[in-house]
Amino acid sequence: MSKKDAILQVATKLFSEKGFKETRMSELSKMTGAAEGTIFYHFKNKEEIFLAILEHFKGDIVKEFQQYIAERNFGTGLEMMEGAISFYLHLASAMEDRFLLLHRHDAYELARVNPVCREQLETIYNCFLDIFEQAILLGQQDGSIAPMPARKTALILFSMVDGLVRFNTYDLYDAGALYNELIEACRRMLKTPQS
Repeated sequence: MSKKDAILQVATKLFSEKGFKETRMSELSKMTGAAEGTIFYHFKNKEEIFLAILEHFKGDIVKEFQQYIAERNFGTGLEMMEGAISFYLHLASAMEDRFLLLHRHDAYELARVNPVCREQLETIYNCFLDIFEQAILLGQQDGSIAPMPARKTALILFSMVDGLVRFNTYDLYDAGALYNELIEACRRMLKTPQS
């Protein structure tokens, strides 16, 4: 692993545990074994490190979801939606540090004053929404999902799923314990009246 990648990996952990504001560059230097000068050689400042983490996260999400969708043969759009929900829950567990970082309030405070950060966060969420919307549109074509505004419905479903992930992230509730109920609620919301 390159020094730059090591810095990003440790910074992700620190930002997710302590938040952007509370993470000190001296801590990052100590944990990576890289002098602060080395860190600043690779990144201009702490914001640039944070933005690089978001950029990598976005790339990983796109790659993981594309691979997941390509490896599956969904019979219907409804099955694709159920698969996308399951995979989102899996990713939240597998990429716990990055999801915690995504769920921290200070990321959105930074996004208010930094348009690049806002764009990165919007792009990450749009990646998820695009996948949910794609499943809805496919389901509307094959008749497994009722006609409804696809993007708005994707946003509602994603908010519901991500809400459970946030409960899980903060150890308030085990999202896995509600998996069957979540899938059933999504089916009821999406199914056509005759299916």
